[in-house]
Amino acid sequence: MTFQEQIQQGIPTVLPQPKPYDSNINHAPKRKEILTNEEKKLALKNALRYFEPKHHTTLIPEFKEELEKYGRIYMYRLRPDYEMKARNINEYPGKSLQAKAIMLMIQNNLDYAVAQHPHELITYGGNGAVFQNWAQYRLTMKYLSEITDEQTLVMYSGHPMGLFPSHKDAPRVVVTNGMMIPNYSKPDDWEKCNALGVTQYGQMTAGSYMYIGPQGIVHGTTITVLNGFRKIKKNPSGSLFVTSGLGGMSGAQPKAGTIAGCVTVCAEVNPKITKIRHEQGWVHEVIENIDELVTRTKKALTNKEVVSIAYLGNIVDVWEKFDKENITIDLGSDQTSLHNPWAGGYYPTGFSFEASNEMMANHPEQFKAEVQKTLRRHADAINKHTAKGTYFFDYGNAFLLEASRAGADVMNPNPTLGREFKYPSYVQDIMGPMCFDYGFGPFRWVCASNNPDDLAKTDEIACTVLEEMMQNSPAEIQQQMADNIQWIKGAQQNKLVVGSQARILYADAEGRIKIAEAFNQAIAKGEIGPVVLGRDHHDVSGTDSPYRETSNIYDGSRFTADMAIHNVIGDSFRGATWVSIHNGGGVGWGEVINGGFGMVLDGSKEASKRLEMMLFWDVNNGISRRSWARNEGAIFAIKRAMQTQPLLQVTIPNIVDENLL
Repeated sequence: MTFQEQIQQGIPTVLPQPKPYDSNINHAPKRKEILTNEEKKLALKNALRYFEPKHHTTLIPEFKEELEKYGRIYMYRLRPDYEMKARNINEYPGKSLQAKAIMLMIQNNLDYAVAQHPHELITYGGNGAVFQNWAQYRLTMKYLSEITDEQTLVMYSGHPMGLFPSHKDAPRVVVTNGMMIPNYSKPDDWEKCNALGVTQYGQMTAGSYMYIGPQGIVHGTTITVLNGFRKIKKNPSGSLFVTSGLGGMSGAQPKAGTIAGCVTVCAEVNPKITKIRHEQGWVHEVIENIDELVTRTKKALTNKEVVSIAYLGNIVDVWEKFDKENITIDLGSDQTSLHNPWAGGYYPTGFSFEASNEMMANHPEQFKAEVQKTLRRHADAINKHTAKGTYFFDYGNAFLLEASRAGADVMNPNPTLGREFKYPSYVQDIMGPMCFDYGFGPFRWVCASNNPDDLAKTDEIACTVLEEMMQNSPAEIQQQMADNIQWIKGAQQNKLVVGSQARILYADAEGRIKIAEAFNQAIAKGEIGPVVLGRDHHDVSGTDSPYRETSNIYDGSRFTADMAIHNVIGDSFRGATWVSIHNGGGVGWGEVINGGFGMVLDGSKEASKRLEMMLFWDVNNGISRRSWARNEGAIFAIKRAMQTQPLLQVTIPNIVDENLL
């Protein structure tokens, strides 16, 4: 069968042969035993509803074995034989260009070079899934090959509910992931419902088909590291950035440190993902011996090298050893997946990777105790360094939150509203006041032709637009403009593409609209092929997350999620090609509500109208909320937006004299 025929086939009427378990692939850890015997029967019934009754006798023992062996039913047998990667949009079968673009994005999320656990359909974060099983993948791709621009596909936590009558200006796909009733949104609720096959953790851009590999976070991390050094008034050259995590999105950290120009030491316990990042060139060197790491780090600092070093081992050992050796850490953070602490997101020190995985699956309470013990040691070591001048920030991965739950010494002795912890979230200190409040966030695009030449042309277009805008931009956003122009000029030489031909830069609403319109005009002229617009959910207005995206909201509304819901509703009727809303993200299940979108540009006048209307709302919705919280930069930004758009009228807060209070 051709690639197109396999897509159109969906779930085959004749079952394919079972697939051998490929030990060369980075697999998800076994999930803990959580279902009763009756619930296991229910999980099997739920899985078997994708298949004709004639197959049930064959599949029941197979799915039962998967459930017992891995804690989930992945349906490995149905994994396609074709290479999983983003192709030229014209290679996909179908009646809708928009649907073909979504197929491209789904396959990019599952590309072996992009996905963390591709055979388990997990893109990043240890549990950020595109689908729960391979039957869902096959059925979704079939629906997308059949959909017209008068229909909408409804996605229900990985399950394709079906095609519904719609209209050409409606989204082609509407995605929800993990939208639990609030009282049933604890971590074990997810474990149980995911094992039953009725919900999934979509992370932020995994379950919404908008992940573009670690490039997406390289830019945000680069901006964070640069501004972190500016905050402590140090030159990155000859300075040290220490962090941890190389899997999924955290793999961007050493590349970002290199672009910023410092020495980066990043610890990772997983040998496979460390090897992948080294082969991809995202980290320069791999060291397994802690004494060798000390020697190499000292040499790099003395020579002011721009180098990234992966330490294959536990980050706690690095912090403790560097303290004993009096190695000065200038910037410190952590990007292990602590939103997922009991299922592979964070590993205890003192145990091998294999022993930790065995303990996680078979002795979960012991594993939890060891993780919490390690978190206390981790925090103690960080505290010793910060007492000597290290600037440490939480990278929104729930490090401080989980450390506090473990009883670690991370609480602020003199708490003020919204600053419970000793150390700030990077959003509180850096990204929030410097970027999000002014409307700057991770705007991204994918060249659907999959042609590197098209990406180079879009880079040129975006750079030209930003340089023209900067000539008349106010002083308040000159630094953001300059950083992004520098970024886009170095994008090609830094070899940021992994998977699809994609790019990211931070832009405000004006920048996003002007860049998108310039792309649409270039498509209309035949200079480039179609382009898919999107963004990380980690943005100005798509996400309500009290310990990350909205951590610099101090009016008491941090724990509300109105903004994210408004955002996805507004995007839906303003022209987005697909929209998504999720429970859970980089900070944890039940800790965040986040929404995203995708938009296909095809060079038409309709696309031009949609992009202007939707992108304006997508950003200014969040600025309005931040303005109402009395954030100074956001008040400036929304007043400026009202001057450019007479139909925009936003309520501006009145400021109370503190002396009166």
